[in-house]
Amino acid sequence: MTEGSKKIIQVNIEDEMKSAYIDYSMSVIISRALPDIRDGLKPVHRRILYGMHQIGLNYSKSFKKSARIVGEVLGKYHPHGDSSVYDAMVRMAQNWALRYPLVEGQGNFGSIDGDSPAAMRYTEVKLTKISDYLLEDLNKNTVKFGNNFDNSLKEPLIFPSKLPNLLINGTSGIAVGMATNMPPHNLTEVINGIIAYIDNNKIKISELIKYITAPDFPTGGIIYGYKGIESAFYTGRGKIIIRGKIVINNEKNKIIVTEIPYMVNKSIMIEKTIEMINEKKINGIYNIRDESNKNGIKIVYELKKDAVLSIVLNSLYKYTLLEVSFNINNVALVFEKPKILNLKDLIKHFILHRQAVVIKRIKFDLLQAKKKYHILSAYLIVLNNLNNIIKIIKCSKNIDEIQNIMISRYFFTKIQLKVILDMKLNKLTLFEKEKIIQESKEIKYLILNLNNILFNKILKMQVIKNELFDLKDKYGDLRKTLIKYSINEFKLEDIIPNKEVVITISYQGYIKRTLLSEYKKQGRGGVGSKGVTIKKNDFNYYLFIASNHDYLLIFTKFGKVYWKKVYEIPEGNKLFKGRAMQNIINISIEDKARSIIKIKDFDNKNYINSHYIIICTKKGVIKKTLLKEYSNPRSSGINAIKINKDDSLLDTKLIGINDNIIIGLKSGKVIQFPESDIRLTSRVTVGVRGIKLNNKNDSVIGILGINKNSKYILVVSKKGFGKKTPINDYRITKRGGKGIKTIQITKKTGFLISIIDVLDKNEIMIINKSGLAIRISILNLRISGRNTQGVKLIKLNNEDEISSVEKIENIY
Repeated sequence: MTEGSKKIIQVNIEDEMKSAYIDYSMSVIISRALPDIRDGLKPVHRRILYGMHQIGLNYSKSFKKSARIVGEVLGKYHPHGDSSVYDAMVRMAQNWALRYPLVEGQGNFGSIDGDSPAAMRYTEVKLTKISDYLLEDLNKNTVKFGNNFDNSLKEPLIFPSKLPNLLINGTSGIAVGMATNMPPHNLTEVINGIIAYIDNNKIKISELIKYITAPDFPTGGIIYGYKGIESAFYTGRGKIIIRGKIVINNEKNKIIVTEIPYMVNKSIMIEKTIEMINEKKINGIYNIRDESNKNGIKIVYELKKDAVLSIVLNSLYKYTLLEVSFNINNVALVFEKPKILNLKDLIKHFILHRQAVVIKRIKFDLLQAKKKYHILSAYLIVLNNLNNIIKIIKCSKNIDEIQNIMISRYFFTKIQLKVILDMKLNKLTLFEKEKIIQESKEIKYLILNLNNILFNKILKMQVIKNELFDLKDKYGDLRKTLIKYSINEFKLEDIIPNKEVVITISYQGYIKRTLLSEYKKQGRGGVGSKGVTIKKNDFNYYLFIASNHDYLLIFTKFGKVYWKKVYEIPEGNKLFKGRAMQNIINISIEDKARSIIKIKDFDNKNYINSHYIIICTKKGVIKKTLLKEYSNPRSSGINAIKINKDDSLLDTKLIGINDNIIIGLKSGKVIQFPESDIRLTSRVTVGVRGIKLNNKNDSVIGILGINKNSKYILVVSKKGFGKKTPINDYRITKRGGKGIKTIQITKKTGFLISIIDVLDKNEIMIINKSGLAIRISILNLRISGRNTQGVKLIKLNNEDEISSVEKIENIY
């Protein structure tokens, strides 16, 4: 409809709002909040760096006032308010915000405490050296330029960027309906990863992770746990835990923080800690001092005398900003469209950009070289025909006649003619002629080389690699952020004393732990004390000594293994019967625990790669597997050995390289051989013969790992007889033999039930099927030869038998 001269168009308000909102959101996404994957910059950062580049403010020049730069950028490229430009420029100069700052600042640019920077009229800036790698080749037609906001100037829409800026500096931003939060990484690692990708475009992310191990934050700290990192590398999204780095001063009872997590405000972290102390959520700290200075961070927590260090430290991690999470969300613009990117995507798009830039740069350089060679060719023609050309010039009536003659005779182009006619007389000397000839050869070689690179993909990629090597040589550095591959959150063990306990398992599968101190030491030949209350038709099958904080590897007769912390085993006194194994681990009713190995720590990579688990079956089959193979548990358990139908797992031991192995038989025979006689295999294998059984009624009763510190072998029979014999009495033979006698088996002694390697400082714990237990010192046992029955270690009732024998280490 029409009212006077105005035309009114009716539209649906819902459609109009949708259209307007989409336009707004796309403007925010593309022009403000998200970085371009190629140079890792948002428009405001790109315009700041370009503005500084345009006025020649590189690292070799003197500083200029920040206000000058802000005015330059505002007036020419980014009309969005001076604070938006200045704040962005300040962040690019903060070495705690960017891993590799792009702007060098002079003056007050704020602090890690959250202090505001000085006003722009007081601060000064210039570009850093590394910024050159973003801007280099900008004048060689390598990237597209577009109009500025008022179409009066041109600005680059992207930088050539030899620097993998998005990976090394990361970024963050909130757009409409999406956000990005990308962590920084180490330059050396990133370049190594990119080169690995160049060498093999089909490289898997699992292989790239070997080069780019994890984010590397400018404030250092420690990354705990690796699952979030892997998730981000594989999917573009993940959550990582960052903790501050601490130093423990045990003498003065202090915790000293030397590095804090990325993007944490130090003063706020201290304030929140004080609040938590006042609210009694953190106990044990009586004073906090911030002794940070220009040399680094130093926050001192002074502890009370009765404070438990581990509890205080874990409370700080749990309740304060000493531990934070960083949610990785790798969203960037790919061809002006937002996309979630994994590690390989980030590298691939950077390389694609560099390939495009290198091709355009080569074409530009090639064109310039050809132009130069064109001119030099004209100079050479003139110098080789100097007298004739001078004669033409002297005899010609005008410039047109000169041009016509020289074009017809020497085939000069108009460009060459102009250069020749403008040629200075000093170019005609013999010295200048030699220079022109040499320069002509060099330009010709350059043209040939550039052409080769232009049409050879391998050479183009080598150019990119050489540039990356140069970048790494100049700016590559060591990681600042440490990585701990297993996360240690606040756990119950931090308030449980790490005392020694006795773990007992009954034949029917009841398990418990009891403080070792409850079992008092007795002399040899005692009757023992009540060790456990047992159900009818049940008896104690296994006994084990460990500390509360140890890991337990529980091996079952069907060849499976389960993980458990000792403190997770139900605790009770000696008379407590325990709880069914099925309530503790996910074990089937038909299966039973047969052996337990204690491990102090799985974080020590050298240890788990230099120690073996030896598994022996009842029939004498033995196998050797690296401890590392058992370092990733599952609640459902993992397979430890493939068991034959007529066999079952009997015993396991943890041994080191070059140890010997001893296998004991029910019949009283033993065999000793080097661990090197068994080849290393994976978990799911059958194994090889360790010892030959005497008859079908014979079976293995135990295995030992013997090292240079081992001294005696203690053997115990079913009826309570035992003895210690020097290890030297057991000769070393080849694996798979019948073995030699270790005890004289009689009706009085009963068959062999246990074999242990001991030292004089050890004790042993013996537990009977009836539940009676006794502690005996090894020092009190006399040395006996192999072919003897030994002495009575414990008095037994007529129907009672020995159930289990275990060593207690380091008593004295």
